[in-house]
Amino acid sequence: MRELINYIVFGWYPYLCLTVFLLGSWFRFDREQYTWRSGSSQLLRRRQLMWGSNLFHVGILVIFLGHFVGLLTPIWVFDALGISHTFKQWMAIVLGGVAGVMCFVGTTLLLHRRLFDARIRSTSSFGDIAILLLLYAQLILGLASIGVSLDHLDGREMVKFMTWAQGILTLQPGVSALVADAHPIFKLHLFLGMTIFLVFPFTRLVHVWSAPIWYLGRRGYQVVRTKQSASGPRDRPPASKPNMQPAE
Repeated sequence: MRELINYIVFGWYPYLCLTVFLLGSWFRFDREQYTWRSGSSQLLRRRQLMWGSNLFHVGILVIFLGHFVGLLTPIWVFDALGISHTFKQWMAIVLGGVAGVMCFVGTTLLLHRRLFDARIRSTSSFGDIAILLLLYAQLILGLASIGVSLDHLDGREMVKFMTWAQGILTLQPGVSALVADAHPIFKLHLFLGMTIFLVFPFTRLVHVWSAPIWYLGRRGYQVVRTKQSASGPRDRPPASKPNMQPAE
């Protein structure tokens, strides 16, 4: 039963998450372009937002790039560059730890702002709060894994995760067995990370795909109408027309 669960979670579930991540992102961009935004509430508690957002974004970018390069770079590349597994493990601990703390502080500020300001909370969707809580839990697990990593400075555990991740992307069978005996913190960290990819298309996280050039290709315009006065339609200018402006 344990082998079956391990196969489902680390052999089958990754493909479900990647499929939903890619197809869901494409479908939302194609069908729901006007929801493709971060939905900022920057007019409220702006200073707290500035600190939280900057710390969060810098930290999360470093963490993402570190995981991307660390997991998906073939092992022979590090060997060719003379980078030992121990040195790479220390880089992951130090750089990942600093970026993780930055991101944790930023997420704490953002989460506090969204949960404890009644005005912001009233305009927040379930998805806004849920994705922050999910990222918060993932950060806690990532920081907690540092203590476990200090007991594996030879890099053997890290090599297992690299081989697993690269095996998933290259459709190698049986790679789920590589992480079967991994520490529970690592396994939960992997599971939650894959789950973030799964829910990605349904949250505000989709805005990370965007660059300003994307908005030039959006179909149609958003209609911004003149607000009708309380006294009735006759107070409205007779020749007024809808103000057609590209949506922000």
